[in-house]
Amino acid sequence: MSARIIDGKALAEDLFTKVAAEAARLTKDHGFTPGLAVVLVGNNPASGIYVRSKSMRTVAAGMRATTHKLSETITEAELLRTIQQLNDDPTVHGILVQLPLPRQIDPHQVIAAIDPAKDVDGFHPLNAGRLAIGLPALVPCTPLGCIALARTVHASLSGLDAVVIGRSNIVGKPLAQLLLGENATVTVAHSRTRGLPAIARRADLLFVAVGVPELVKRNWIKPGATVVDVGINRVPAGDGKARVVGDVAFAEVAEVAGAITPVPGGVGPMTIACLMLNTVRAACAIAGVRPPGHETDHD
Repeated sequence: MSARIIDGKALAEDLFTKVAAEAARLTKDHGFTPGLAVVLVGNNPASGIYVRSKSMRTVAAGMRATTHKLSETITEAELLRTIQQLNDDPTVHGILVQLPLPRQIDPHQVIAAIDPAKDVDGFHPLNAGRLAIGLPALVPCTPLGCIALARTVHASLSGLDAVVIGRSNIVGKPLAQLLLGENATVTVAHSRTRGLPAIARRADLLFVAVGVPELVKRNWIKPGATVVDVGINRVPAGDGKARVVGDVAFAEVAEVAGAITPVPGGVGPMTIACLMLNTVRAACAIAGVRPPGHETDHD
């Protein structure tokens, strides 16, 4: 293994420390504490784990955290009423609706109902549009974390060839917009792209977010490239248990790449840290006070 391992945990802890200091400043100097409200619909075990983790980290950063647990059978109208109540609550600065949602609820309607100023997931069409045209916006947390991780390897991303494998609204598309904002040359590929390995081999920066366990192999990698693996997949471990792997075959790719994120311990911690950062930024914008400046700034 020759690649440098990009330590997402360490970078996330550093960002948490900065966010906590900023939250303390807002409480002391401006008399309010940033508040995050998480809405959890149903009993999905993985969603429950994510929500608890987010809430714990919010409190640890000195912010307010509330969780609204709603029934699996709730109607879309009832969920929208809950969101409107949170939109109107002055103590709530960030609203996150944990996905996926039950079948009877249209996630697009739910996302569109969130006040864009409190949309700390960065999924609202207004925030997506502002990002696309280069205006300041609340940006999806995982892409924001990906850029921060890449910056630990490259002082500037300007002029680098970046390939994003994945075109979701949550990761692939906003990540491509952020990379364009960094003046990288961006290719967006996906499951139907022809000659995908050859396209990946062009990349100085390769971001993989397709949800296919260990899809990317050694021969997909340009020697010395930086590889950021967004995937989190559970696969059989052979002993009746499961192990967590990314979308990149880590051991073999690490022999070719210049730097690589591990799974777990890479993008995941940064996603939650960037959620905390977005909550503080949203609180500052709503209150009309100076926002924090961190290495994840994109504008």
